[in-house]
Amino acid sequence: MATTHETSAPDTMRCYRHPDRETLLSCSNCERPICTQCMTQAPVGVRCPECAGGGRGPAAAARRHMPRAATGAAVATGVLVALNVIVYLGEMAQGVGVSGVGGSQLVQDGAVYGPAVADGEWWRMITGGFLHASVIHVAFNMYLLWMLGGALERYAGAGRMLAVYGSAVLWGSAGALLFTPDSLTVGASGGVFGLMAALYLLERQRGVQLLGSTVGMLLLLNLVITFVLPGISIGGHLGGIAGGAAAGFALSGFGRGHMAYGRLGVAEWATVGALIVGAVVVGVAVAA
Repeated sequence: MATTHETSAPDTMRCYRHPDRETLLSCSNCERPICTQCMTQAPVGVRCPECAGGGRGPAAAARRHMPRAATGAAVATGVLVALNVIVYLGEMAQGVGVSGVGGSQLVQDGAVYGPAVADGEWWRMITGGFLHASVIHVAFNMYLLWMLGGALERYAGAGRMLAVYGSAVLWGSAGALLFTPDSLTVGASGGVFGLMAALYLLERQRGVQLLGSTVGMLLLLNLVITFVLPGISIGGHLGGIAGGAAAGFALSGFGRGHMAYGRLGVAEWATVGALIVGAVVVGVAVAA
């Protein structure tokens, strides 16, 4: 007796350049859905116009193929900036002056500090990223966070931006504990450096400059400042770069896909989770 088998229709995809056109094709490089008009035959699979090298230069390609999300508001980034500013206002209310002179219980209870982390206060590895030492410190970090976090969020989405930032903050704290465990370390710099690293990776994947100029130069300049100026957490900055770059690499399908458009599976998100948990484990271990 013959039997019939029910099959479900595949999810409908629409060309990212022509949203009114349904398609079953996707770019073999960045995995975005494309219609037959937009595709270019490649040695392996088909490519979208951008990945195939079409257009009149990188800047024009970036403008034409920027996803709709890239023009929206960076809500998650704005929330992060607001939280940092609110926390710093709380520090000022407790005695931290414009130049950072004075004490604050928020800093004492929340800064990254080796002996406290070793005693079980691992959450300092998170809270330390929302505390700052002076107005200049918080202003500079929030400017970079707004610029870099906003660019990554608009291009790759809030979830991926937060994954990169969270990994970078925690690995920045782990780096600070490794280099200067007996010092109170505060600041969002680890997260900011991680965003720079992830954006640089995204630039390399797309072949375009997302901020109008290469993020690599900004990253290099800030690294020079890190090693030249006193009072800056070298471990925090280097750890942030490592955490942000590792998360970005995982979110790009371990280099096989695209950080902004690649379809993410269990392995990618599990790796990001492992990076976050691993940072805490390493931080506690080096502090002990």
